[in-house]
Amino acid sequence: MTVESAKRLAEQRQHQMFPVLEPDDVARMSRFGEQRHFGPGDFLRRAGQRPPGIFVLLSGRIVIKQRNGLGAIEPLAEYGPGEFLGEVGQLGGAASFSDVEALVAVEALLITADRLRALIIGEADLGARIMRALILRRMLLVESGKSGPVLIGRPQSPQLLRLQGFLRRNAQPHQYVQPSECDTTTALLEQYGATADDVLAICPSGAVLVNPGEAQFARCIGMLDARVRTETFDVLIVGAGPGGLAAAVYAASEGLKVAVVEGRNFGGQAGASARIENYLGFPTGVSGLELTGRALVQAQKFGAEIMIPTQACLLDCSRSDPDGLLRLQLDDGRWLHARVVVIASGARYRRPDVPRLSELEGRGIWYWASAAEAALCANAEVALVGGGNSAGQAAVYLAGHAAKVTMFVRGPNLAAGMSRYLIDRIAHTPNIELRTHSELSSLRGDRASGLQGMTWKDRRTGQLLESDIRSLFLFIGAEPESDWLEGCGVNVDAKGFVLTGGAAMSSVAANTCPLPLETNVPGVFAVGDVRARSIKRVGGAIGEGAAVVAMIHQYLAA
Repeated sequence: MTVESAKRLAEQRQHQMFPVLEPDDVARMSRFGEQRHFGPGDFLRRAGQRPPGIFVLLSGRIVIKQRNGLGAIEPLAEYGPGEFLGEVGQLGGAASFSDVEALVAVEALLITADRLRALIIGEADLGARIMRALILRRMLLVESGKSGPVLIGRPQSPQLLRLQGFLRRNAQPHQYVQPSECDTTTALLEQYGATADDVLAICPSGAVLVNPGEAQFARCIGMLDARVRTETFDVLIVGAGPGGLAAAVYAASEGLKVAVVEGRNFGGQAGASARIENYLGFPTGVSGLELTGRALVQAQKFGAEIMIPTQACLLDCSRSDPDGLLRLQLDDGRWLHARVVVIASGARYRRPDVPRLSELEGRGIWYWASAAEAALCANAEVALVGGGNSAGQAAVYLAGHAAKVTMFVRGPNLAAGMSRYLIDRIAHTPNIELRTHSELSSLRGDRASGLQGMTWKDRRTGQLLESDIRSLFLFIGAEPESDWLEGCGVNVDAKGFVLTGGAAMSSVAANTCPLPLETNVPGVFAVGDVRARSIKRVGGAIGEGAAVVAMIHQYLAA
């Protein structure tokens, strides 16, 4: 979506995005908040800091100020009585992207995040209007490209594309500025010693980072905190794909204290799907990012805490602490404690065994087909490897941007791993060519120039085919994300997929039998793609995520 279309969206939904509450609405909200006073020049919230909640203005006026792409602070909007501040990030305690300053004496109602969730659920009609406004405001922030952290780097920089991809896949707004924009950006790059491939990330607080890792960047923009966690969670879910998010929604809605740990972005592999057309209830299809994004907000609405990006490193199943809890160690060294753990870590993208692959990743080789990658190969020819549904959805999406999409598969056709509707769609898309019995043999290029071409092998004849295609998308399946379970004693099959139910009984006492989604370790469950014998479909993962909550209640009751 362009800036102009984002403006049109704002105009069309102005009354939904920025409603002026009636006195009766404010009175109903007052049961969930406390009154605060601010003098002229006081800040209700600061950019980069976690606000205490949302504010409903009772009297006075405030101004919202945003740091633009060149480091200057400029006013964006003014609010008056009956209006409220905040966007959907406040449900999860996210940091503010802007400063909010009182222009005159202000009386406001502060509603903290937990009370906001109580309001949304307790006052269904009013809560729905508030929720809609919060969601639409985040959409506007993302689509406008005028809010959030500022990224400075050349358009083809792998570091820039990496951070942009991270932000987009987590529905985080950001601004982009080209290095040659003006003297200010040039001076910043020189000041921090940035090279042509580097990216400068300016956080809402004003802090500047060079090529930050995702976790470092997330902490800087207030998306992730580093607090020591001593509380006990009823349910700790590892993975924010469809299965993990479904478990979070159902568990949190039933009053359990829930946290979700995810190392990269919400949505899992489903989030990479440009359009899912066979998911129940969406006859015109829905993107994986949209479907799982809604699930994420729904989980936060019921009080589930989402920790992204936070990698699970080790599960301690000894229950050796005085309360007999399971313990999960995170990549930053912290420990989380829980009564139950749900393994929903899914699977990671499989990489073909081709020399120099890692050297060219992010430089013409991609594992995700989003708007960013599509823009890079607009009107050019691209190659795509894979014969599953994700590959088919990516091919159809890319065909709308690229001059030609050539699909390479090892087998004789697409029937083995792809839904019929996608096979038909590909067959009727004129700029998609299918090449069967083919596998990637070698790559040409280097880190400086990126991918310059590749060689394919006909598996029947051994003949090699040279190609100068400079964009390669890999969708060749996945391997289970189960390495972090080593040492816990959870049984897995020969490929590393987690065994549950009767299949997990080899090391369980003879007089016990795990529940259908429970592993051989009591209180440790598994759902979705990481589970052995799961059907590897979005609907299946969501069904398992819902079903596991009933089993968790059964386990906790026992």
